[in-house]
Amino acid sequence: MSDGAPTTIRIAHSPDSDDAFMFYALTQGLLDTAGLEIRHVLQDIESLNQAAFEGTYEITALSFHGYAHLADRYQLMPSGASFGDGYGPVVVSREPLGRAGLLGRKVAIPGRLTTANLALRLWQPEVDTEIVPFDRILDAVLAGETAAGVVIHEGQLTYADLGLHAVVDLGVWWKEDTGLPLPLGGNGILRDLDEDLKRRLCRLLTASIQYGLDHRQEALGYAVRYARGLEDDPERSDRFVGMYVNEWTRGYGEAGRRAVQLLLDRGYEAGFLPRRVEAEYVEV
Repeated sequence: MSDGAPTTIRIAHSPDSDDAFMFYALTQGLLDTAGLEIRHVLQDIESLNQAAFEGTYEITALSFHGYAHLADRYQLMPSGASFGDGYGPVVVSREPLGRAGLLGRKVAIPGRLTTANLALRLWQPEVDTEIVPFDRILDAVLAGETAAGVVIHEGQLTYADLGLHAVVDLGVWWKEDTGLPLPLGGNGILRDLDEDLKRRLCRLLTASIQYGLDHRQEALGYAVRYARGLEDDPERSDRFVGMYVNEWTRGYGEAGRRAVQLLLDRGYEAGFLPRRVEAEYVEV
């Protein structure tokens, strides 16, 4: 920055209401970003996972499944994670099905490297998966294109409106099995950035989350425009944001970090991850 030009930081995240809420203060210029030019990039989580292999963005949302393949390129920021604490991605079907009923059946997933896919595989390894854009999964199940589908984002609250059945809530299953919340995604920051810059960016993200939590209605008013299918349902929009921007988002804590490591370890032990990965966080 010897020429006085600002440092460009691209922050990539999903175009949904919980991420919009989390980044509200940063997007609206409410924090001190002197010397930085913050650019926000909105893409679905699987596209972000794939872009991360190229180190495309300085900061990016990552599924924890994706992080397992990217830990040599990205560290985890100490805030900004999404956990399903007794709830999470839901496997839905047109008719009531159980775990055995999915044996060998085709299940729509929102991406190969999504945590939704990893959790599905841990719950029922013997499924035949097909990648379907996350916002088409409900339609694919309704049309009979797949026997079931794993819904994420707002679809977790709207599938029953369409007459679909829950086969399993993977967050409920994980909580019952481990006593911990299901870690879904976090924010990764490029390892090769300057250490002081990394710490500053981590502090900015934490401050943005804190601002949203402290000014909930203000931040919700901005975030609701990204609440697919819930734009005209403020009660459920509020509920959805509360599910994924909360105390777990403010900071992982010991239990949150333990949950992340357990997911990574179980994924490796079950043969779904290429190597054992130790989650590494930027320490501010």
